[in-house]
Amino acid sequence: MSAYSVIVPLVVTLAIIALLLASPLAARIVDRPGERSLHSRDTPRFGGIGLMLGALPFVFLHGGAELRLVAAAAAGLAVMSLVDDLRTLPVAIRLPCHLAAAGVAVAVAGADATPGAIALAVVAFLGITWMTNLFNFMDGADGLAGGMAAIGFGAFGAAALLAGDASLGNAAIAIAAASAGFLAFNIPPARVFMGDAGSVPLGFLAGAMGWLGVARGLWPWWFPPLAFSPFVVDATVTLARRALAGEPVLRAHRSHYYQRLVLGGWTHRRLAAWAWATMALAAASALAALGQRAAVQGAIIFAWVAAYGVAMAHVDRKHPREPGGDRPPPPEERK
Repeated sequence: MSAYSVIVPLVVTLAIIALLLASPLAARIVDRPGERSLHSRDTPRFGGIGLMLGALPFVFLHGGAELRLVAAAAAGLAVMSLVDDLRTLPVAIRLPCHLAAAGVAVAVAGADATPGAIALAVVAFLGITWMTNLFNFMDGADGLAGGMAAIGFGAFGAAALLAGDASLGNAAIAIAAASAGFLAFNIPPARVFMGDAGSVPLGFLAGAMGWLGVARGLWPWWFPPLAFSPFVVDATVTLARRALAGEPVLRAHRSHYYQRLVLGGWTHRRLAAWAWATMALAAASALAALGQRAAVQGAIIFAWVAAYGVAMAHVDRKHPREPGGDRPPPPEERK
């Protein structure tokens, strides 16, 4: 692992966010509390700008041709999402951009012309598109998105370096380091939010680099979703339940499991601590499962499926999901 892949993205991200917080933009690009948000005061939401400027130049300059195209697609998503942060773009504009970026990620990884390979590429395309969106859905509480990115991309970096792929490994470590730089400002109580300009490209990069590792034979298909499973499980189960209940899946809501914990009385600090522990355990177990026999890998995956099932059942019992998930925050809700 190159020290530059840690130091440069970390320092650049810290410096840019600090400069933005000291600039007039801190009062102009803000996230104001609404009936579906969990925060209680105006908070700057340009942390993703610093994160992307800290990570993407490193990925582009030090990666191979495939990673450069992925970084370029992520940069395009960051610009589009920044406009969305400022002006609120319609889904008819955002979704085609997400699909185009996913198409680039699948294309650069390459695929055989066999039916099985084509089917796997289609699944990867849909998975990358979903990852692009679910990361944004889960960026709703202090410390969550930054923590998941630092830990998840750190796991990607470790796995790639252990497999001998320095290019992908250092690129993932750079994103993890930049995410840690953002997290320094986002630890509860957050001084800055990530915004769509950070969460959307981060989700895309998680999906794209996860698929690139699969295509290169660095890790099996289950490794990326397990490494990012705290986000994948919450977002996927929540969206599926809303769809089955006939609720608008694209409408902003507060029915994610992490949101219900805060609405039920958890502080953001308590939520972040538990979330980081879960993220670290999921990523560590994914790394530990690499190279193990299929039976051991299957047992680890089954254990996580069971653990998430028990945890979600507990939240459902203690903090039932209200239809629509749109109730206003209780008076005692706190940061």
